[in-house]
Amino acid sequence: MSAFLVPRSDVSEFRKRYRWMALVAFLAFAAVGVRLFQLQVVKGSEYAQAAHENVIRRVTIPTTRGIVRDAHGRVLASSRPSFNVLIVPGRVMPSARPPKARGPARALTSDEPDSWNRIADTLRLNPDERARLTARIKDACIDDEDHSPCWRPILVREDLSRDIVAELKEHTAELPGAQVTSQPIRYYPYGHVGSHFVGYTGEIDAETLAKFRPQGWESMPAEERQKQNPLGYDPGDTIGATGVERAWESYLRGQRGWEKRVVDARGRYRTGPDAERLLDSPSRQEPLAGRDLRLTVDIDLVQSIEKAMRPYAAGAAVVVEVRTGRLLALYSKPDYDPNDLSGGAGRERIRESFNKLYTDALRPMLDKTMSGAFQPGSTFKPFSALAALEDKLLEPGEKERCDGYLNFGRRIFHCTHVHGKVDMHEAIAQSCNIYFFKLAESVGMDRIARVATEFGLGQKTGIGVNPESPGRIPTRSWYLLRYKGQFRIGFTLNTSIGQGATTVTPLQLALAYAAIANGGTVYSPQLVRAVETADGAVVQDFPPRVRQKAKIAPENLARVNDALFAVVNDTRGTAFPVRDASIEVAGKTGTAQTGYVNTGADDPKKAWYLSRDHAWFAAYYPAKAPEIAVVTLVEHGGSGPTVAAPMAIQIVKEYKRITDARSKPAPAAKGAAP
Repeated sequence: MSAFLVPRSDVSEFRKRYRWMALVAFLAFAAVGVRLFQLQVVKGSEYAQAAHENVIRRVTIPTTRGIVRDAHGRVLASSRPSFNVLIVPGRVMPSARPPKARGPARALTSDEPDSWNRIADTLRLNPDERARLTARIKDACIDDEDHSPCWRPILVREDLSRDIVAELKEHTAELPGAQVTSQPIRYYPYGHVGSHFVGYTGEIDAETLAKFRPQGWESMPAEERQKQNPLGYDPGDTIGATGVERAWESYLRGQRGWEKRVVDARGRYRTGPDAERLLDSPSRQEPLAGRDLRLTVDIDLVQSIEKAMRPYAAGAAVVVEVRTGRLLALYSKPDYDPNDLSGGAGRERIRESFNKLYTDALRPMLDKTMSGAFQPGSTFKPFSALAALEDKLLEPGEKERCDGYLNFGRRIFHCTHVHGKVDMHEAIAQSCNIYFFKLAESVGMDRIARVATEFGLGQKTGIGVNPESPGRIPTRSWYLLRYKGQFRIGFTLNTSIGQGATTVTPLQLALAYAAIANGGTVYSPQLVRAVETADGAVVQDFPPRVRQKAKIAPENLARVNDALFAVVNDTRGTAFPVRDASIEVAGKTGTAQTGYVNTGADDPKKAWYLSRDHAWFAAYYPAKAPEIAVVTLVEHGGSGPTVAAPMAIQIVKEYKRITDARSKPAPAAKGAAP
C-alpha cells in the first residue's frame, strides 16, 4: 500500500516540463499582448490614420492668383483656365498589355477595344506626335503590374482649345482612359509691353523648393512645416519669377483649399451616400484668392514709349512723378512675351523661348531701366556744376575759353564744338566739355562724388522688383585702390562729364532729375500703389516715401534749372533743334562713349553698332512747374540731341495728350436731363 504513495520519478519530470511549457506559452502570449498594446494603444492612431488615408484622399483645390492692374484699372496680369489631357496607357490601349492580366487589369476584359486612335483624332495629333505617343504607350504597357507605368497617367496635350475640350467631354463614355484636367495659368493681355516690370511666373525649381521644404520636412510637426513653408509650395507649383510677380509673390499667390474624396483600391473616386459616410469633418476647405495689385504705371504711356522706341535695337525709358516718386512708365528694349514663359503654350514653347532669349546678344531678359548701368555722359554735368557752386569754387558768370580741345599732360581732351568763351549757364546749355574739364581741376573728384550721391546716383534705389545695379560714382580712393596708388587727374576730368568709371541706371537718373526739379528731395521709387481685394476694396495703400534730401542751396538749384531750360529753349541749346513750342521742357542731352575697341575679330555690322555712342536725354515737364521727369536711353544710338531728345519730347507730348483726355468730363448720354 505504501508503494502507491511514493511519487514516480517520471511524474516529477513531467511537472518540470509542464512548468517550462507554461512559461513559454506565457511569454508568447505576453509578447502578443505587448505587440497588440503597441499596435492598438501606442501606435493605434497612427495606423488608423494610415488605414484612413488608404480610403480617404485629400485633393488640393487650386487658388486664384491675384490680378495686376495699372493705375487706371487696365489688367496687366490675370489667370485663365488651361485644359490639359492625360491618358492612362493601359486603358486607352488594352491590346498593348500582356495577355495575362494581373492586379487592376483584371477589372478590364481582354476584348475591351482600344480608344487611343479616336483620342488621337479628337486631339488633332499630327503623324509624328501620334507615332511617338503610340510607342510610348506600348513601352509603358510591357509590365502590367499594379504600379507599373501602364497605369500611370501621362500628359498628352496642354492648353487645349475649348472646341476640343467640349468634344472630349461630350464623348467621355466612349473614350475610356482619357481625362481632361484644368489648371489656372498666367495670362498677360499686353504681351511684351511692360514685360520687365510686370514679370512672369514659372514652375518652382528644385533649389527654390528646397528653401521652403528642407531635408526632413515631411517628418516635421505640422506647426514647424507651416513656419518653413507658409505659402504651401509643392513640387510643380507656379511661382513669380521676375518683376512684380516675384517681388509681390506673397500677396498675389493666395492659399490653396482642399477637399476629401473617397477612393477605391484602384485610386478611382467614389461618390454617393455610402462614400459620404466615410468622410470625417471638415471635408472641405475653400481656397483663398490672392490679393490684387494696383500699380502706379499708365500702360497707355508705356505703349507710347514702345512705339517711340521701335526704330532702335535697344534702350530704356523711365517716367516718374516729380513730387511723389511714383513711376508712371518703365520700358526696356528688347523685351519678351511673358505668355511664352508662363507655361500656357506648353513646356516645349518655354524651352524654345528661353533658348532664344538667352542667346540674344542684346540681352532681352535684362531690365535695363534698373539692372543695366551705363555711362551717363553729359547728363551728369549738372551735378558737377552743383559741386562747384556749393563750395563756391568759381563764379557762375566766370567764363572759360573753349577751342575744341584741351592739352593735359600727354593726352588731348576733346569737345564736340569750338564754343569760344562760355560761362556755366552756356556750358550746360551748349554741353561744353572744356568748361567742365577746367571746372574739375578746381573742384576735384570727391566733391563731385559727394553731390552725385546726395541725389541718389551710384546706389540702389530700393525698388525691389528686379535685380538692381548700384551703378558707380568713383572717388579718389576708389581709383587709388584700382590703379595701385597711381591716380591721374584725367580720371577727374572724365568724371566731370559722366565718362570713365562713372555709371548710372536710367531709374537713378530719372529720380535725380526729379530731385533737381522739385528742390532737392530724392524719393524712393514706387511701382505698387495699393493692395486690393477682388471687389476693388483697398487693403493697403502706399504713400510716397522720401529717401533723402540733397543738401543744395536753393539759389544753386535755380541756376542749374535755368541752364537746363536753355538746353531746350535757347537757340544755341543742344536740344533746341528738336523742341516743340507747344510744351515747355527742361533737360540735358548726353552722348556717352562706350569704350568699345574692335580687335578685328568682330563682324563688321556688329563692330559698327558697338562703336556708336549711347544717346541720352534727361528732362522734366513742365519746365516752370514740373510734374514728371523723363529719361530716355538709346544704346549705341549715336547722338543724344538727335536720337534720345526727340524721343523724350514725344513721350512728354503723349503724356500731355493722355492726361488732357482723362481730365475732360465724360460726354453726357443722349436724352439725359441737363
